[in-house]
Amino acid sequence: MNYIKFENDRKFDIVPIGRMAIDFNPVDVHRTLAESTTFKKYLGGSPANIAVGLARLGKKVGFIGKVSDDRFGEYVVNYFNNEGIDTSNVSKCKNGESLGLTFTEILSPTESSILMYRDGVADLMLDVDDIDEEYIKNTKAIVVSGTALCQSPSREAALKAVELAKKNNTVVIFDIDYRSYTWKNKDEIAIYYSAVAKNSDIIIGSREEFDLTEGLMVSNSTDSETANRWLEYGNKIVVIKHGKEGSTAYTQDGNSYKIKPFPVKLLKSFGGGDAYASAFLYGLLENWDIMDALEFGSASAAMLVASHSCSQDMPTVEAIKEFIKVEKEEYGEMIARA
Repeated sequence: MNYIKFENDRKFDIVPIGRMAIDFNPVDVHRTLAESTTFKKYLGGSPANIAVGLARLGKKVGFIGKVSDDRFGEYVVNYFNNEGIDTSNVSKCKNGESLGLTFTEILSPTESSILMYRDGVADLMLDVDDIDEEYIKNTKAIVVSGTALCQSPSREAALKAVELAKKNNTVVIFDIDYRSYTWKNKDEIAIYYSAVAKNSDIIIGSREEFDLTEGLMVSNSTDSETANRWLEYGNKIVVIKHGKEGSTAYTQDGNSYKIKPFPVKLLKSFGGGDAYASAFLYGLLENWDIMDALEFGSASAAMLVASHSCSQDMPTVEAIKEFIKVEKEEYGEMIARA
């Protein structure tokens, strides 16, 4: 069953909105940040990673965002252009704002942490004037990141994009993407997260992220209660992730579909979520069954947590299919399905 109806005459498949940043991942892994001395630079930020992931999968991708007016901003725009991502709606800041910087720590395959510098960053300067209705009208779906809602003027720009998407039958995908930096308190988080969640078509988040979204509504919901709540608001698919325990997609017809992670030798414990989202959304755009889309997302996530970067190592369709084939040959046909 196809739960999402995309307008197939649109120029773009998906346009993410919001965060573009720089990731610095340590080359000398299994050390603390205090001990690490050598880092490799990558494009970062969840919406940017999802954009790259979908472009690698052959989809037509645009982006709405702000970058710094310096060499790092130049790096991001050039990276997008080289990946075939449209940058016509990516603009430069005018008041000296910098790109957000993320330094990661890879202590072990299961112990990772992230240090973000997010004060006065370029992506949060996205303004309502930067949101072009024609651009949103010409894409099948937008992806709104929760980090875009943490501060003005970005939050108003994101809310405007959602309203214009609803007006023009553009699918709204809400990637909750919680980062503690720049939020004032949990009430503020709940207010803006729930505002978008009530107007989206697909929500993707972890259990913790859904708890934050529902913070002013209820406490201690089960996954099924959470899914039903947001499905009743009009969402077609609600995906709740539990890390190594897997994830479940709940659909508007009352069904649920559970997927388990593929076995893989971990390098790091971050980055898988963006690969998961891009590959899962690819499956939906291709009108695949939910389980096939989930399996594709789970496989892509496994490949990313086994690699050093996020954006740079986003896989192709052929690479994901080959990974699934090899994994099933070794572990069994239904290894990833609960």
